[in-house]
Amino acid sequence: MAVAGEARLPAGSASGGWLARVPPALWVLALLALLMPAFANNFILFQVFGWTFILGMIALSLMFLAGYGGMVSLIQMTVAGLAGYLVAILGPSGTEQVSLGLPWWINIPAAVLIATFFGTLVGALAVRTEGIYTIMITLAIAAAFFYFTRQNYTIFNGYSGFSLVVPPQLFGIDWRQPVAFYYLTLGCALLSYAAVVYVARSPFGLALQGVRDNARRMAALGYNVVWHRILAYGFAAVIASFGGILLVWQNAQIAPGTAGLPAVIDILVIAVVGGLRHPVGPFIGAFIYVLLSSFAPDILQALGLAPDRFKLIVGIGFLAVVYFSPDGVLGLWERAMARRRNRTDPLTGLPR
Repeated sequence: MAVAGEARLPAGSASGGWLARVPPALWVLALLALLMPAFANNFILFQVFGWTFILGMIALSLMFLAGYGGMVSLIQMTVAGLAGYLVAILGPSGTEQVSLGLPWWINIPAAVLIATFFGTLVGALAVRTEGIYTIMITLAIAAAFFYFTRQNYTIFNGYSGFSLVVPPQLFGIDWRQPVAFYYLTLGCALLSYAAVVYVARSPFGLALQGVRDNARRMAALGYNVVWHRILAYGFAAVIASFGGILLVWQNAQIAPGTAGLPAVIDILVIAVVGGLRHPVGPFIGAFIYVLLSSFAPDILQALGLAPDRFKLIVGIGFLAVVYFSPDGVLGLWERAMARRRNRTDPLTGLPR
């Protein structure tokens, strides 16, 4: 049964195998990503692209909720932060007086399960509201988590957090080395992207989009609107959890500021700037954000300005993108392609 919102799926999704439905541009990007270590230095691999993939995954979980479910949640960075904290608490770290030192095959699944349960529980509370009330509930929980981790020393080690939290050396590989970590984050990002695309085209995903467009109609058709929304929060929490684990491995530490209110807002900015209509949007937004975060302070310092004002540049860029394209950078791209098609003869493909 077709539901409202299905028209947003890319053309050609109704026929052919999934390989045939992948846009050629994505194949080119995938090839470039695989070959990136051949011509990029360690800083680009580890800091720029590694951070991009991680933030993109967390923002992707927000995009799934907002783009396919119509629910703007500010809890995704908190879910990621909880998963990162749990890996540090349950696994080994430099804070031995608090960490339990359990092996990776226990602490990683446990961290994902607990963080996913937390995200689903928050979703069960948030789905009973709409619009600004959903945003305020999730923002309040995110703020509460930040202050709780900063003040609790028994479990979260308070303001200091945890240090020396590194990935396990599986298959004899140090996964925190730039090339290995690049491929680790790239693989997780691709799996997250594929999972979102698959779920969005599944019966559950199509029903969720129907709920987004007309909840009353879907309820009249026999769909459980509340449970579809709660399960959407659970699925998004899984993606955010893995992103949070990768984030703490990249930084080798975690503190309350990792999931603080500025970080919560940053994920919203990344998702909106990239675009909420397609799963690739969050990764585009994350790449732009990481470039600004990595290089804008140096540019400002060269201009004689305070380096910490790079957030001002991020804010101005956010306002500009939202003003000119509410659909983010992807919206600008789609409009540019539409103008190009209008200037091209549909029969010959030549300019008119």
